Amino acid sequence: MKKLFYLAAFAVFGLSTMNAQDSDNGSSALSEGSWLIEANTGFGASDFGHTANTGFGLVSIDDTTIWSIGAEAGYFVMDDLAVKLGLGYNDFDGASSFSYKLGAKYYIESMIPVQLDITGASGDDVFGDETPLWLGLQGGYAWFVADNISIEPGLRYNLSLNEDFTDEGILEFRIGFALHF
Repeated sequence: MKKLFYLAAFAVFGLSTMNAQDSDNGSSALSEGSWLIEANTGFGASDFGHTANTGFGLVSIDDTTIWSIGAEAGYFVMDDLAVKLGLGYNDFDGASSFSYKLGAKYYIESMIPVQLDITGASGDDVFGDETPLWLGLQGGYAWFVADNISIEPGLRYNLSLNEDFTDEGILEFRIGFALHF
């Protein structure tokens, strides 16, 4: 019974949040001239081939650990469309690399973010002579928990653009946390 009560309370809270979001479509959070700062976490089929990450991540398999830290920033060039830049630091079991991301993020109906970007990395100890590069496509849902704070769960697919480094695509489940100014 207690679980049913919590489920009902969660459903009512979710519906009231969605109604508040619907009535606030003119929000300045996604308006031309505003900024966003975003941090992402990634889960899923991320293997040791994708070490270019501008979010927070930790993977450990067979005594090999990869961790990453980074963030992204964006500027809204028009309502619902932001141009973004991301930077990150990655550690591949003691060898390090730096990551970068350049792309655009569009919010369909001010609540469904779709992102297209190029992600790359550099690090002599990790990649040797290769320069990994990926084309990323990401989509999800923006849940505004406050006027300037959103939680954005979604899916991301990274398509390798450097077949000499890897020819495998990578699918990830991500949760993004964004501050809008």
